[in-house]
Amino acid sequence: MTTDPMAAFFTLHSDLPREGPGEAADVAWAAAKVGLKPNAIIADVASGPGGDIAALLEAAPQGHVTALDKTAQYVEAARARWMDDPRVTVLKADMARVMNEYDLIWCAGAVYFLGIREALRAWRRSLRPGGAIVFSELCWFTDTPADAAQQFWATQHPDMTDEAGIAARIDAAGYTVLGTRRLSDQAWEDYFGPIDARIAQLRDGADDALTAVLDEAEEEAAIWRAHRDQFGYLLSIVQPK
Repeated sequence: MTTDPMAAFFTLHSDLPREGPGEAADVAWAAAKVGLKPNAIIADVASGPGGDIAALLEAAPQGHVTALDKTAQYVEAARARWMDDPRVTVLKADMARVMNEYDLIWCAGAVYFLGIREALRAWRRSLRPGGAIVFSELCWFTDTPADAAQQFWATQHPDMTDEAGIAARIDAAGYTVLGTRRLSDQAWEDYFGPIDARIAQLRDGADDALTAVLDEAEEEAAIWRAHRDQFGYLLSIVQPK
Protein backbone atom coordinates (compact mmCIF):
# COMPACT_ATOMS: atom_id res chain seq x y z
CA MET A 1 0.00 0.00 0.00
CA THR A 2 1.31 3.46 -0.95
CA THR A 3 0.55 6.52 1.14
CA ASP A 4 -0.44 9.88 -0.28
CA PRO A 5 2.64 12.01 -1.14
CA MET A 6 1.51 14.81 1.18
CA ALA A 7 0.96 12.37 4.02
CA ALA A 8 4.43 10.98 3.35
CA PHE A 9 5.89 14.49 3.51
CA PHE A 10 4.37 15.12 6.93
CA THR A 11 5.46 11.70 8.14
CA LEU A 12 9.01 12.96 7.64
CA HIS A 13 8.45 16.54 8.75
CA SER A 14 6.12 16.16 11.74
CA ASP A 15 7.56 17.34 15.06
CA LEU A 16 10.77 18.72 13.55
CA PRO A 17 12.09 21.82 15.33
CA ARG A 18 12.43 23.81 12.10
CA GLU A 19 11.29 23.71 8.48
CA GLY A 20 14.36 25.40 7.03
CA PRO A 21 17.90 26.48 7.87
CA GLY A 22 18.33 29.07 10.60
CA GLU A 23 19.67 29.71 14.08
CA ALA A 24 19.09 32.06 16.98
CA ALA A 25 22.19 34.07 16.02
CA ASP A 26 20.41 35.19 12.83
CA VAL A 27 17.60 36.76 14.83
CA ALA A 28 20.01 38.39 17.28
CA TRP A 29 22.02 39.90 14.44
CA ALA A 30 18.93 41.32 12.74
CA ALA A 31 17.51 42.68 16.01
CA ALA A 32 20.77 44.49 16.76
CA LYS A 33 20.94 45.91 13.24
CA VAL A 34 17.46 47.44 13.39
CA GLY A 35 17.71 48.46 17.05
CA LEU A 36 14.70 46.34 17.96
CA LYS A 37 13.03 47.56 21.14
CA PRO A 38 12.32 45.15 24.01
CA ASN A 39 8.57 45.70 23.59
CA ALA A 40 8.52 45.27 19.80
CA ILE A 41 5.48 43.81 18.07
CA ILE A 42 6.65 41.09 15.68
CA ALA A 43 5.06 38.96 12.94
CA ASP A 44 6.70 35.61 12.19
CA VAL A 45 5.34 34.98 8.71
CA ALA A 46 5.14 31.40 7.40
CA SER A 47 6.44 30.39 10.80
CA GLY A 48 6.25 26.63 10.33
CA PRO A 49 6.36 24.85 13.70
CA GLY A 50 7.75 27.99 15.33
CA GLY A 51 11.47 27.38 15.21
CA ASP A 52 12.31 31.09 15.48
CA ILE A 53 9.78 32.14 18.12
CA ALA A 54 12.11 31.64 21.08
CA ALA A 55 14.84 33.75 19.47
CA LEU A 56 12.35 36.47 18.55
CA LEU A 57 11.14 36.60 22.15
CA GLU A 58 14.73 36.75 23.34
CA ALA A 59 15.19 39.82 21.15
CA ALA A 60 11.97 41.44 22.40
CA PRO A 61 11.22 39.96 25.84
CA GLN A 62 8.47 42.47 26.65
CA GLY A 63 7.04 42.32 23.15
CA HIS A 64 4.66 40.03 21.30
CA VAL A 65 5.11 37.55 18.45
CA THR A 66 2.23 36.69 16.13
CA ALA A 67 3.17 33.52 14.25
CA LEU A 68 1.33 32.95 10.97
CA ASP A 69 1.20 29.80 8.88
CA LYS A 70 -1.49 28.30 6.66
CA THR A 71 -0.47 24.65 7.20
CA ALA A 72 -2.61 23.15 9.95
CA GLN A 73 0.06 20.70 11.14
CA TYR A 74 2.56 23.49 11.74
CA VAL A 75 0.00 25.70 13.45
CA GLU A 76 -0.91 22.87 15.81
CA ALA A 77 2.74 22.18 16.59
CA ALA A 78 3.50 25.84 17.32
CA ARG A 79 0.41 26.23 19.47
CA ALA A 80 1.34 23.15 21.50
CA ARG A 81 4.78 24.65 22.20
CA TRP A 82 3.64 28.18 23.01
CA MET A 83 0.08 27.89 24.30
CA ASP A 84 1.10 28.92 27.82
CA ASP A 85 3.03 32.05 26.83
CA PRO A 86 0.82 35.17 26.58
CA ARG A 87 3.50 36.85 24.46
CA VAL A 88 2.75 34.49 21.55
CA THR A 89 -0.27 34.19 19.27
CA VAL A 90 -0.32 31.46 16.62
CA LEU A 91 -2.73 31.91 13.74
CA LYS A 92 -3.68 29.81 10.74
CA ALA A 93 -3.32 32.48 8.08
CA ASP A 94 -2.09 33.09 4.55
CA MET A 95 1.29 34.85 4.30
CA ALA A 96 -0.08 36.97 1.45
CA ARG A 97 -2.53 38.60 3.88
CA VAL A 98 -0.62 39.84 6.91
CA MET A 99 -3.03 41.82 9.07
CA ASN A 100 -2.36 44.49 11.71
CA GLU A 101 0.89 46.46 12.04
CA TYR A 102 4.29 45.33 13.27
CA ASP A 103 7.68 46.74 14.19
CA LEU A 104 9.33 43.72 12.59
CA ILE A 105 8.14 41.21 10.02
CA TRP A 106 10.30 38.08 10.03
CA CYS A 107 10.12 35.47 7.29
CA ALA A 108 12.60 32.59 7.29
CA GLY A 109 12.99 30.80 3.97
CA ALA A 110 9.43 31.25 2.71
CA VAL A 111 9.39 34.46 0.65
CA TYR A 112 9.80 32.40 -2.52
CA PHE A 113 6.19 31.20 -2.21
CA LEU A 114 5.11 34.73 -3.15
CA GLY A 115 8.25 36.18 -4.72
CA ILE A 116 10.40 38.89 -3.15
CA ARG A 117 8.77 41.82 -4.93
CA GLU A 118 5.26 40.54 -4.32
CA ALA A 119 5.85 39.77 -0.63
CA LEU A 120 7.50 43.08 0.18
CA ARG A 121 4.80 45.06 -1.58
CA ALA A 122 2.03 43.11 0.18
CA TRP A 123 3.58 43.51 3.63
CA ARG A 124 4.39 47.20 3.39
CA ARG A 125 0.99 48.21 4.74
CA SER A 126 1.62 46.06 7.81
CA LEU A 127 4.81 47.85 8.86
CA ARG A 128 4.73 50.45 11.59
CA PRO A 129 6.66 53.68 10.92
CA GLY A 130 10.35 52.82 11.12
CA GLY A 131 9.60 49.10 10.95
CA ALA A 132 11.66 46.57 9.02
CA ILE A 133 11.26 43.27 7.22
CA VAL A 134 13.85 40.51 7.59
CA PHE A 135 13.74 37.54 5.24
CA SER A 136 16.03 34.76 4.08
CA GLU A 137 16.11 33.63 0.46
CA LEU A 138 18.04 30.87 -1.26
CA CYS A 139 20.56 32.15 -3.79
CA TRP A 140 23.73 31.36 -5.69
CA PHE A 141 27.11 32.44 -4.35
CA THR A 142 28.89 31.71 -7.63
CA ASP A 143 28.37 32.21 -11.36
CA THR A 144 29.52 28.65 -12.07
CA PRO A 145 27.66 26.23 -9.78
CA ALA A 146 28.14 22.49 -10.11
CA ASP A 147 25.81 20.67 -12.49
CA ALA A 148 24.32 18.62 -9.66
CA ALA A 149 23.39 21.76 -7.72
CA GLN A 150 21.99 23.47 -10.81
CA GLN A 151 19.87 20.47 -11.75
CA PHE A 152 18.47 20.02 -8.26
CA TRP A 153 17.48 23.65 -7.73
CA ALA A 154 16.15 24.06 -11.29
CA THR A 155 13.20 21.92 -10.23
CA GLN A 156 12.97 22.93 -6.58
CA HIS A 157 13.51 26.70 -6.94
CA PRO A 158 13.37 27.71 -10.62
CA ASP A 159 13.36 31.45 -9.83
CA MET A 160 16.61 31.23 -7.84
CA THR A 161 19.01 34.12 -8.44
CA ASP A 162 22.24 35.43 -6.91
CA GLU A 163 22.88 38.08 -4.23
CA ALA A 164 22.78 40.90 -6.78
CA GLY A 165 19.50 39.54 -8.12
CA ILE A 166 17.97 39.59 -4.64
CA ALA A 167 19.11 43.20 -4.20
CA ALA A 168 17.52 44.13 -7.53
CA ARG A 169 14.19 42.57 -6.54
CA ILE A 170 14.27 44.40 -3.19
CA ASP A 171 14.91 47.68 -4.99
CA ALA A 172 12.11 46.99 -7.48
CA ALA A 173 9.71 46.51 -4.54
CA GLY A 174 10.58 50.00 -3.26
CA TYR A 175 12.81 49.01 -0.35
CA THR A 176 16.36 49.74 0.71
CA VAL A 177 18.74 47.16 2.22
CA LEU A 178 20.01 47.81 5.74
CA GLY A 179 22.20 44.73 5.91
CA THR A 180 22.72 41.20 4.64
CA ARG A 181 24.19 38.04 6.14
CA ARG A 182 24.77 34.56 4.73
CA LEU A 183 23.36 31.82 6.91
CA SER A 184 26.08 29.77 8.56
CA ASP A 185 26.85 26.07 8.18
CA GLN A 186 25.45 25.62 11.68
CA ALA A 187 22.12 27.08 10.57
CA TRP A 188 21.91 24.43 7.85
CA GLU A 189 22.96 21.58 10.12
CA ASP A 190 20.37 22.65 12.69
CA TYR A 191 17.81 21.89 9.96
CA PHE A 192 19.36 18.81 8.36
CA GLY A 193 20.46 17.07 11.57
CA PRO A 194 16.95 16.25 12.85
CA ILE A 195 15.87 15.28 9.32
CA ASP A 196 18.84 12.90 9.00
CA ALA A 197 17.81 11.21 12.24
CA ARG A 198 14.16 10.94 11.16
CA ILE A 199 15.14 9.45 7.79
CA ALA A 200 17.15 6.75 9.55
CA GLN A 201 14.12 5.89 11.68
CA LEU A 202 11.73 5.72 8.71
CA ARG A 203 13.77 3.88 6.07
CA ASP A 204 12.86 0.34 7.07
CA GLY A 205 9.39 -0.48 5.81
CA ALA A 206 8.87 2.81 3.95
CA ASP A 207 6.41 2.52 1.07
CA ASP A 208 6.95 4.06 -2.37
CA ALA A 209 5.62 7.52 -1.52
CA LEU A 210 7.56 7.80 1.71
CA THR A 211 10.72 6.44 0.07
CA ALA A 212 10.49 9.17 -2.59
CA VAL A 213 10.18 11.85 0.12
CA LEU A 214 13.12 10.42 2.06
CA ASP A 215 15.25 10.20 -1.08
CA GLU A 216 14.56 13.83 -2.01
CA ALA A 217 15.42 15.03 1.51
CA GLU A 218 18.65 13.04 1.48
CA GLU A 219 19.54 14.45 -1.93
CA GLU A 220 19.00 18.04 -0.76
CA ALA A 221 21.28 17.53 2.23
CA ALA A 222 23.92 15.80 0.11
CA ILE A 223 23.85 18.58 -2.52
CA TRP A 224 24.33 21.25 0.13
CA ARG A 225 27.10 19.39 1.95
CA ALA A 226 28.98 18.84 -1.32
CA HIS A 227 28.50 22.39 -2.68
CA ARG A 228 27.87 24.60 0.36
CA ASP A 229 30.27 27.22 -0.95
CA GLN A 230 28.17 27.66 -4.10
CA PHE A 231 24.72 28.43 -2.70
CA GLY A 232 22.90 29.16 0.52
CA TYR A 233 20.43 31.47 2.22
CA LEU A 234 20.95 35.21 2.29
CA LEU A 235 19.31 37.02 5.20
CA SER A 236 18.29 40.56 4.24
CA ILE A 237 17.06 43.42 6.42
CA VAL A 238 14.98 45.90 4.41
CA GLN A 239 12.91 49.02 4.95
CA PRO A 240 10.61 50.98 2.63
CA LYS A 241 12.34 53.82 0.83
